[in-house]
Amino acid sequence: MSDSELMNNGSLSLCAEFTLVAFSSLAELQLVLFFVFLAIYLFTVGGNLLIICVIWTAPSLHTPMYFFLVNLSFLEMCYISSVVPQMLVHLLVQHKTISVRGCAAQMYVFTILGLTECCLLAAMAYDRFVAICYPLHYTLRMGPSVCLKLAGASWATGTVVESVQTAWIFTLPFCGTGKIQHFFCDIMPVVKLACVDTSRNEIVLFIVSLIFIMSPCVFILCSYVRILVSILRMPSASGRHKAFSTCSSHILVVSLFYGTALFTYLQPKSSHTPDTDKATALMYTVVTPALNPVIYTLRNKEVKEAFRKVMERKLLRQMD
Repeated sequence: MSDSELMNNGSLSLCAEFTLVAFSSLAELQLVLFFVFLAIYLFTVGGNLLIICVIWTAPSLHTPMYFFLVNLSFLEMCYISSVVPQMLVHLLVQHKTISVRGCAAQMYVFTILGLTECCLLAAMAYDRFVAICYPLHYTLRMGPSVCLKLAGASWATGTVVESVQTAWIFTLPFCGTGKIQHFFCDIMPVVKLACVDTSRNEIVLFIVSLIFIMSPCVFILCSYVRILVSILRMPSASGRHKAFSTCSSHILVVSLFYGTALFTYLQPKSSHTPDTDKATALMYTVVTPALNPVIYTLRNKEVKEAFRKVMERKLLRQMD
């Protein structure tokens, strides 16, 4: 980093710009990685957009479960778009820099969407819990106003909590080379650049992560324990199979999302290494959003049937 990119503050040189190391060690594979990640990105955005359009045009899917799925699909498009486009640019250029403000903006958007997804997955678990454990009260407990409140609370929680957390992180002074050992501005790689003791900050970040990541996770686990008990009490095998099939897609998504999130954000700073950080980050920023459209279409008969009907109507209009 050149002297013009540093701001002098007494004996410290504060970073005005960061360098994302990303995949610099794989110089010969940069172009290959560009096309691989571009294909995954286009597939993810296209797949989630398709889910939204199918649900929007199919009256049979205008139910609480698919209302939350629309929210999740929209969130996943924003989630992957907060990271991958910049990563694609950096795979093609030599100087992989980002301003401190740009880094803060990326972390702000990324963390808000991440925490919002935690809350949305919990809301989806509650929807399945009511549908299976209290089917006679489902329309009352999961009316339109309730769904809107749950979705609104999810977005509000993510926005408020992560706005405060990100603003607090960027009150730290960053100095030195300004090299972030990552492909985007994730929390721990950025905190490592602080030129002050961050042990208290890390404890607070850990507690915040524990509360706002683990609370929805515990709620989801408790919901599925109750769901499992209710399914096992059903008299018919076909009823048990049908009830479980409505939850299987959500269980897969929760497992993928929380598996990587818990591994990343609930381990101490000393356990983080650049390679493990990048590997797990690829899972929750690229792989998981790409798998969600596959999980919710290939494993969901209602979505597949609605998509078939939409395509049939489109073909009939073309023939007319």
